[in-house]
Amino acid sequence: MKIYNTLTRKKEEFKSIKDKEVGMYTCGPTVYWFAHIGNMRTYIFEDILKRVLKYGGYKVKHVMNITDVGHLTSDSDAGEDKLEKGAKKERKTVWEIAEFYADFFKKDIKSLHILEPNVWVKATDTIKEQIELIKELEKKGFTYVIKDGVYFNTSKLEKYGRLWGESERKESKARIEEVKGKKSKTDFALWKFSPKNEKRQMEWDSPWGVGFPGWHTECVAIGVKNLGIPFDIHCGGIDHVFIHHTNEIAQAEAVYDKPLANYWMHGEFLNLKEGKMSKSLGNIVTLQTLNEKGISPLAYRYLCFGTHYRSKLFFSDESIDFAQNTLNRLYEKVVELSNSEKKSHSSKFNEYQEKFIGYINDDLNMPSVLAMIWDMMKEKNLSDSEKYDLLIDFDKVLGLGLLEIKIDKKDKDSKYIVKTTKDGIPVWTSDISIVPKEVMVLVKQREDSRKGKEWDKADEARKGIEKMGWQIEDSGEKTIIKNNP
Repeated sequence: MKIYNTLTRKKEEFKSIKDKEVGMYTCGPTVYWFAHIGNMRTYIFEDILKRVLKYGGYKVKHVMNITDVGHLTSDSDAGEDKLEKGAKKERKTVWEIAEFYADFFKKDIKSLHILEPNVWVKATDTIKEQIELIKELEKKGFTYVIKDGVYFNTSKLEKYGRLWGESERKESKARIEEVKGKKSKTDFALWKFSPKNEKRQMEWDSPWGVGFPGWHTECVAIGVKNLGIPFDIHCGGIDHVFIHHTNEIAQAEAVYDKPLANYWMHGEFLNLKEGKMSKSLGNIVTLQTLNEKGISPLAYRYLCFGTHYRSKLFFSDESIDFAQNTLNRLYEKVVELSNSEKKSHSSKFNEYQEKFIGYINDDLNMPSVLAMIWDMMKEKNLSDSEKYDLLIDFDKVLGLGLLEIKIDKKDKDSKYIVKTTKDGIPVWTSDISIVPKEVMVLVKQREDSRKGKEWDKADEARKGIEKMGWQIEDSGEKTIIKNNP
């Protein structure tokens, strides 16, 4: 298996520290707002990596942090804490904000069929470990104190910034905002002092004063505590290369004189027509946005497979609609093939399986996997049952839930089309009995009101339907009823 290592800027053969065991750390969400689909692209790529490792027989210990303190509105220690700012905006406690958005994030990744990490760790649960790490850095002479906190002196570390490529070195420094009192622009906060004129909801005592840890310290403390040092693989978005992961590496090497991880992998941005998707730019699209348009989360997962994780993915209404339609065709094909007569596997079956293994082991080459799958569908030297078995086997990596698909094609002739989801899996059925009777009564009332041009009554019935957790749309002569997953 070969993967691209950002640290060396080349594709390398993967060799785990322990035979057939992998320690894997992925940077988790900052839980002050909803994650957008650009964030989710990174988690999908990491899920594919994990599934490929498991498919290859590795036992994977996957650790993910939840940042519930310390991430400022600037990634480089300037601005307000994102959680504190979110709490003020929503008039809730920081703890309530963190819990709500962490739970929502977990529901989102479940709907995308992303395998949960073995270990979830909140930053606030490792304050003691983070303080101990900073104390060790202080003993070794890597820290200094200024008015707003304790900082890491990057000039003391000879290899600081070695995650940067030469072409990115200037860009990296340009992205770092100035903080008054720092000795060098690249120095970063280890512990921030609470403002004297403001009581924070999240603050702790420390040897340096009351405050909270810097964002870059939590991942080192969590990773080392749960995976040791070094561990095998550290993943995240490409935006983490310049500051966050660079500063993780600096702390680990300063304290332990060892690399934090042997392989560093990063997923590229998802872009809209106007550029990168970003919460700060206010141009985000969430899974909920897609759901309102009738798009399954798994259609977005499928869309991500069409572009290599290290290449920018350009998102549009046309691209996601195409992904949904293509995924629907795949589901229909799976159901069709599932009813075929079972036959023994041929050499052609083995040939396709070897192709699949070759692609996934070549730095997670999912675009080639998709192209091969559709070529396989047209293969005359494969029986239908072989095609079905291959698809089910491939789905251990794809994660599209192909084994669970059920489609009742009678819905095309039904007046009411009901679309439900089971763990993110679309199921088409013409069985009206699965819709609550109370909802169907309102549907009938709405239709009668529309025929009588009593629009206010029709709208009132629609709102009643939505309150029961269902949506209603009109499509030609058909009424489409959808439940909210």
